[in-house]
Amino acid sequence: MIDVREALAALLLGMVTVASAGCGDASRATATPPPAVVKVEPVVERDVPISVEYVGTLVGYINAQIRARVAGHLVSQNYTEGSPVKAGDLLFQVDPRPFQTAADQADAKLNLAESQLSQSKAQVGASQAQVEQAIAKVAQDEAQVKRAEATQRQTELDVNRYTPLAQRGSVSQQELDNAVQSNLANLAAVAAARAAVLSSQASVSQSRAALEKALADVKTQEANIAAARAALADARLNLGYTRVLSPIAGVAGFRGANIGDYVGPSGSTPLTTVSQVDPIYAEFPVSEQRALTVLRRWAADPSEPRRLELQLILADGTVYSHPGRAAALDRQVDVTSGTVLARGVFPNPGNLLRPGQYAKVRAVVEVKKAALLIPQRAVQDVQGIHQVAVVRADDTVDIRKIKVDVRVGSLWMVTEGLKPGERVVVEGGDRVRAGQKVRLAANAPAESSAAAK
Repeated sequence: MIDVREALAALLLGMVTVASAGCGDASRATATPPPAVVKVEPVVERDVPISVEYVGTLVGYINAQIRARVAGHLVSQNYTEGSPVKAGDLLFQVDPRPFQTAADQADAKLNLAESQLSQSKAQVGASQAQVEQAIAKVAQDEAQVKRAEATQRQTELDVNRYTPLAQRGSVSQQELDNAVQSNLANLAAVAAARAAVLSSQASVSQSRAALEKALADVKTQEANIAAARAALADARLNLGYTRVLSPIAGVAGFRGANIGDYVGPSGSTPLTTVSQVDPIYAEFPVSEQRALTVLRRWAADPSEPRRLELQLILADGTVYSHPGRAAALDRQVDVTSGTVLARGVFPNPGNLLRPGQYAKVRAVVEVKKAALLIPQRAVQDVQGIHQVAVVRADDTVDIRKIKVDVRVGSLWMVTEGLKPGERVVVEGGDRVRAGQKVRLAANAPAESSAAAK
């Protein structure tokens, strides 16, 4: 009996142990797992400048191709290649000797023409004096005609008076004959005086012709002097062109001809190029649609180009320290690419920028007011649908669809689906489900404040 009781007691103890073990497993199976740990960032609201970037090329503000204006041999190079030059600096010297000779010859021709003009003017003076003398002689001869005519009329009266008296015998025939002879002599004197007047008048005409010829010679000599002066000015100009000067201040490039080369103005390679690089242009193509927007803004506000600030991103990725401004749009659209060439201008005090350099031009085209921003890593793309995990006030998760606009650095701009201040999951979003309770990571507030800034 004792053994049976002991066996029953052992059996009951085993059943109780098994039951206790079963109850412990069930409690462990129904226990709630701990909440997932996630990092969150708040939805930030702020004004966001929207910028665009264009690939551009730097162009000299002025690019002056330096060519020889006269033909000749280069005798010297007077600048250092790649160095700054000032307007008026001597760059090259063409052999000046042939042009100096031409200038001396033109000067001598001018002096000869001036001497001939002086002689012609002296001849004019002499001719004018002869004309005046001939006119005075005409006046004298005309007075002599009048005196001769008066004397002849007196003798004619004597003849008329003596004729009837001689017929009556009151005067002798000799007295009548003497009166007739005196009258005939006076008639001859009148004719001679009139002939002298005609001769004097002919002398006046000849003197006037000589004067006109002398005046014509003066005009010819004056024209010769004008031509000689023009030839001298041209010769001196060509002589000056032997000194090849820089028309602008800028940076002079490598030479295109060597000392001793024969250079000339027609069809020649530029001797060098001088580029004004302070300021300097950046040229870049923009779309036709963007160009229309810009033109409308400029038409509405002519001061808009001065306020449109540009940034230059250099080939090494650095941002140029001096901001620029918009300058102009080209006159036509490229029919091949559908773009318009735009131009910005940048200060370049240290000549760091050079024509032909590659650069990106960044421009702020608009400012989005009160834009909502979240980190890009908070957004999940599920078959083309953007969604985020939002942590509600009770620390439960809400999976929400959103619409995004543009990227701003490492942030997305959200246009629909979120409100300012809401918390979005930036780490651990792939481990949570809608309605699940989560626990925030300890460093979430610090990151949130950083994102808000």
